[in-house]
Amino acid sequence: MAQNIYDNDEFFAGYARLPRSVEGLDGAPEWPALQALLPDLHGRNVLDLGCGYGWFCRWAREAGAAEVLGIDVSEKMLARARTDTADAAIIYRRADMESLALPAEAFDLVYSSLALHYVENPGGLLAQVYRSLVPAGRLVFSTEHPIFSAPVEHKWTRDAAGQKIWPLNNYLDEGPRTTDWLVPGVIRHHRTIATTINLLLRAGFAIAHLDEWGPTEAQIAAHPSWADERHRPPFLIVAASKPS
Repeated sequence: MAQNIYDNDEFFAGYARLPRSVEGLDGAPEWPALQALLPDLHGRNVLDLGCGYGWFCRWAREAGAAEVLGIDVSEKMLARARTDTADAAIIYRRADMESLALPAEAFDLVYSSLALHYVENPGGLLAQVYRSLVPAGRLVFSTEHPIFSAPVEHKWTRDAAGQKIWPLNNYLDEGPRTTDWLVPGVIRHHRTIATTINLLLRAGFAIAHLDEWGPTEAQIAAHPSWADERHRPPFLIVAASKPS
């Protein structure tokens, strides 16, 4: 079973204070890049892997989706999602992505935001996602960029100009990384870009788009502290499709 850190009381309280938790999709700087990769959702069936508070599930319905299924391993996240949702066409379900079984050709879009780096066996999950998509269905996801996840310890320093210097060691050494984020002992799984792409290809997907996300100049002007994210991309964003 994947680590269920989101049901840790201290972690959950800290997560609730993050901008993306308070402001929803608008508080996630990478959201415009993800949104640009989404197909027309009118009348479509959508699956959100790692749905959290349900922000994307509700957005998908507002964008015209017929039905939305949001899954998450965290009971606390799902309880918040259900509290914030008043829509019978959105269903929330507890499930572990490490052992997920999905129905065949049930979804037009599978979406996931910053959840797949918690999965130890992404190959098995991607096989299930591929099976669950209709022909020409699309997978759109973001994950922690492997340049960000590679260091064994996420400690940085600053150079003489005051810019952040991130340790980039152990990039090719894939596997779990234990980091301190909100609480000690958060486990994420580091894998290279090549591994991620090859897993998608092995599952049968065609790659439609790859984005090593960083803030735009306009975003930096609005949020000057985001300039640090130009030194190494924090997110990898991928769109892939099932052949028709």
